[in-house]
Amino acid sequence: MIGIVDYGRGNLRSVEKALEKVGYQAKIMNDPQELSEVDGLILPGVGAFADAMGALKIMDWIEPLTQFAHSGRPFLGICLGMQLLFEIGEEHGEHAGLGLLAGRVIKFPPGGKVPHMGWNSLNFEQSSRLLDGIPNQSDFYFVHSYYADPSESRDIIATSDYGIVFPAVVGRENVWGAQFHPEKSSPWGLKLLTNFGKLVNDNVALSSN
Repeated sequence: MIGIVDYGRGNLRSVEKALEKVGYQAKIMNDPQELSEVDGLILPGVGAFADAMGALKIMDWIEPLTQFAHSGRPFLGICLGMQLLFEIGEEHGEHAGLGLLAGRVIKFPPGGKVPHMGWNSLNFEQSSRLLDGIPNQSDFYFVHSYYADPSESRDIIATSDYGIVFPAVVGRENVWGAQFHPEKSSPWGLKLLTNFGKLVNDNVALSSN
C-alpha cells in the first residue's frame, strides 16, 4: 500500500488514479497515525513553501513524516512536495522545510518567464532505479516558480534546463523527489510511478526476510 499525504495542498486524486492505473494500491491519508499502515509514501504539493509547511505543522505531519523517512520505507515528494524535503525555502522569506535533504529552495532568476510551466526534458546525471526504463531526454510536465539548490551534488539524479540548469529529480537512500508532475507526464511519468511502486514492493520483500 502506498500512502498519499493529504494536507490540503496537492492533486491527491490524480496521483491516486495514476498509481492505480499502473497497478498499485494507494490510500489518501489525512491522519498521521495511519503511516504505520503503508509501505511507501508520496508527498504531493501545489502552492507556496511556507503555506505548505504551515499546513503540515498544524495537522501534526512534520514529525511523523520525518520518522517515516528514517524508517527506510520509500518516500517520494512531487513538485512542491519535493521542495519541502529540503532544509530551507526562500519563498516570502526564509522558512524551514523537512530537512530530509540538504539545501535550499530558491527562485528562478529574473529574465525568464515564471512560473516554468509546460513540458521539458530531463538530463540524467546518475543512474537511479526511479528512472529505470525511462530514456534520457524524456519530457515531463513542470509547473513551478522556485527550484531546489542541493548542498550536495550527489543528491542530484537528473536536471532540466530553463535558462538555468536545475535539479529535476533528487534523492538519497530511500527519499526521492521529482520537481515535475509524474501523474500528468504520461507515459514516462507513469513509468516513474511504476518504478516507485517496485521500490516499495522490493523494500517490503527485503523487510520480511
